[in-house]
Amino acid sequence: MTTTAPRLGNALARLLILAAALLGTLLAGAAPASAHAALTGSDPKDGAVVATAPKEVNLTFSEQVAMSPDSIRVLDPAGRRADTGEMRDLCSGSVVRYGVELRAGLPDGTYTVAWQTVSADSHPIAGAFTFSIGAPSSTSVALPDQAPGGGLVGTLYGIARYLSYAGFAVLVGGGAFVLACWPRGASVRPVQQTVVRGWLTLTVATLAMLLLRNPYTGSGELSDAFDLAGLKTVLETKTGAALTSRLLLLGAAALFVAVLFGAYARRTDPKEKKDLAFGLGLGGTVVAAGIAGTWALAEHASTGLQPGVAMPVDILHLLAVAAWLGGLTVLLVALYRAPSVERSAVERFSKVAFGSVAVLAATGLYQSWRQVGSWSALTGTRYGQLLLVKIGLMAVLIGIAWVSRRWTQRLADPATREADADETDEGSDETDEVPEETDESAGGEPEVSEAEAAEPAEPAEPAEPAEAIDPQRAAQLARQRAAVATARRKRERDADPERGGLRRSVLTEAAVAVVLLAVTTVLTSTEPGRTEEEAGRATSASGPAAVPDRPVDIRLPFDTGGVDGKGVVRLSLDPGRTGANALHIFVERPNGKPLDVPEIKVALTLEAKDVGPLPVAPDRIQTGHWSASGVQIPMPGDWKLQVTVRTSEIDQTTIDKNVKIG
Repeated sequence: MTTTAPRLGNALARLLILAAALLGTLLAGAAPASAHAALTGSDPKDGAVVATAPKEVNLTFSEQVAMSPDSIRVLDPAGRRADTGEMRDLCSGSVVRYGVELRAGLPDGTYTVAWQTVSADSHPIAGAFTFSIGAPSSTSVALPDQAPGGGLVGTLYGIARYLSYAGFAVLVGGGAFVLACWPRGASVRPVQQTVVRGWLTLTVATLAMLLLRNPYTGSGELSDAFDLAGLKTVLETKTGAALTSRLLLLGAAALFVAVLFGAYARRTDPKEKKDLAFGLGLGGTVVAAGIAGTWALAEHASTGLQPGVAMPVDILHLLAVAAWLGGLTVLLVALYRAPSVERSAVERFSKVAFGSVAVLAATGLYQSWRQVGSWSALTGTRYGQLLLVKIGLMAVLIGIAWVSRRWTQRLADPATREADADETDEGSDETDEVPEETDESAGGEPEVSEAEAAEPAEPAEPAEPAEAIDPQRAAQLARQRAAVATARRKRERDADPERGGLRRSVLTEAAVAVVLLAVTTVLTSTEPGRTEEEAGRATSASGPAAVPDRPVDIRLPFDTGGVDGKGVVRLSLDPGRTGANALHIFVERPNGKPLDVPEIKVALTLEAKDVGPLPVAPDRIQTGHWSASGVQIPMPGDWKLQVTVRTSEIDQTTIDKNVKIG
């Protein structure tokens, strides 16, 4: 019989087109969502120059963060601590603000504010900015180059995250495959080993994450993983509580696995087995949902837009992933290592996989809308690009699954099984499975090489009296007969073209699933696209556009043509919005040293509204530093900022720059 590969129908293409249309509809009207915490403001502001030392420094974040006594550090120009270390909680309503008091009598110069904390979605964040008292100065502060959550600890933590997802999928999906699709698999040793290894992987990965959590969000030093004080602090956080709860739920999962491969596998009475399967299914679903909830309660779904909806959706998404990919893993093991797999079991799993894909499509669309928010973020941010890769892998996986489904249909097609049907007894059911083996063979028969399988069995020796048979020789003959029988069954199994095609397609599907799971793991620890895009707009260096609660900083080179006529004017308008503003001007030589000029004047004009020019007469503070307070900006818009610099009695020039003030 000649077997050809099944063709893909048009239904898959229609399904992908429908998914793309739904994704476009949702993304087109997406509203802003919140995920990773971001610094939205500070007092003093970044780059500000204040006349006198402030009493405290406070930071404002976009969402709740976990602060520790050393989360905010203020360092003087020499790198010494300028703060008292006393953290102040200034949160009020939806405003998330924390501050730290400064020491009295701070000298003039540039101060560095370094902060590091953990956002509500469990990811460490950090940053730094400077402000100056009196006038800017050089500073010896050197901030670490390593980003929070990076280095060796970050790599190990990322590996543990991946293994935890993989272990969860195999544990939950494998148990579901046995209960819902292949009850006989509960007594098959390779299947038992696969599910138990999934439980062990998830348990070990969870313990590793719990130990690595302290250095991951703090120092980045691997030795701090065994710091008991740090571990105690981790246990008091939301993520620590989630990891601890996961370990407790894994204890219940161990009981589920023991009953599934113990009492359930030994049951022979159909009614008792059905009742036990119902109890295991109900209890297993509760435990699996609880384990999935430990991710939803501590990561992206727990914060931002609609957390009450996002967390249940995230749990459904994880359960669907586990049912599909975990069941696929166990099916692959069964196809390669089990003596036989009933075609009815493969058909039932095909239906489970189809339902899982439907759930994944619905929950994935919602999560994409929530975390991406716009087409520009989908294509222009790392999160969006990873999401596109994930969608592409999902499309490939669905295509391969479609091929697997067609192979499954061929297994069930009587026309393709005529040769096997001729060899079966009349009236027997038409199946592709071999006769039931003993528990020993089902539990994993000894493997032999192809060369050994091809060798003929040794001729039987003449019968000898029972008392003359050597026990060692008898055992050797028994092992030889078992190996030959196993090799024969393996040849028969491998000679089945439908089974071989299904094995190859499922293996390919599993390989793509491994890559998909890796991309998903990276995606869960990546800054969401909407947040990254907003931060990029806020810090864009494309022009001197003002950002809310951030000063306007511009740099203007000039040349008056006389002696010491070349230099640079640095101008800061703080806070860079309508109303009263503080203006600071610094005049420098080309080598960066202060330049003392006889006069400097500023004028602001809003040409679109015929407002201005509004003159500003700054006062000289010291060499190269001019300042004016209470500079009024009457309305927002694109203002022309004109600066006139006079370097001698006759040498002067006027330079201008358009700035957006909102």
